[in-house]
Amino acid sequence: MRRGLRMMAVHAHPDDESSKGAATMARYVAEGAEVLVCTMTGGERGDVLNPAMDRPEVWADLPRLRRLEMDRAREILGVRQEFMGFVDSGLPAAGEELPDGCFALEPLETAARPLVEAIRAFRPHVVVTYDENGGYPHPDHIKTHQVSAEAFAAAGDPERYPGTGEPWQPLKLYYTLAFSKAYFRAIYEAMTAAGLDSPHGEVLKELADFEEPWAITSQVECAAWFPARLRALLAHETQINPDGPERSCPLDIEQAAWPTEDYHLARSHVATTLPEDDLFAGVAATAPAAG
Repeated sequence: MRRGLRMMAVHAHPDDESSKGAATMARYVAEGAEVLVCTMTGGERGDVLNPAMDRPEVWADLPRLRRLEMDRAREILGVRQEFMGFVDSGLPAAGEELPDGCFALEPLETAARPLVEAIRAFRPHVVVTYDENGGYPHPDHIKTHQVSAEAFAAAGDPERYPGTGEPWQPLKLYYTLAFSKAYFRAIYEAMTAAGLDSPHGEVLKELADFEEPWAITSQVECAAWFPARLRALLAHETQINPDGPERSCPLDIEQAAWPTEDYHLARSHVATTLPEDDLFAGVAATAPAAG
């Protein structure tokens, strides 16, 4: 059991928590750990990607609906969740300016301050976020990486961010690696072997010359929690098309072909041996207890 251990996942928008590391979180909660999702923005400028929800009344009420969706996903995964209070930046077209007041334009210290406060209050041992490219180059994902790195480094320093609580130093920082070429190849081969058409072959063609920026250092076995992950993802019904090609792989085939969620260990204040099969590796024996 993992009682007393705490993990924080930092994400840009509602639904990101359900597509990146959700099964890991659900597993750790089931094993007794506490998990907090910090969502940097409300997702106000997201698109409506589910054709069944593409209606004027949905667009008009999108900010409220995205918070309701987040609450349903949080309940399914068994995690805690807090909004950090920033405004979605949207995804500008090439040459288009970011909107005034959005998260991506906030000064780093302003944007990191509520996350430092959340770290000091929750006192996680492990923090999970995106890599420096945001996993993909959405301005809010890139900003989320920046504030996560800043908060991880600053939260334990009593001289930084005064007025945000007692210092607390998380022990490990991970980047989530939700979709790798190896993952797409495994799913494509498994679907093809089962006699199914797979759209992942086209994805592999697009990724043919792509070089993975981060090595997978840590793989968490969590296939048993893939159904919960899928339910949480579908709870974000404005954002997820349940009939989209990205959900064409039957769950049992995915569980067999790629039963892990994958991460890159970016920083660690504890000794650990790579590769890992547990984000808390090296933590249990050295983690200070929460006050």
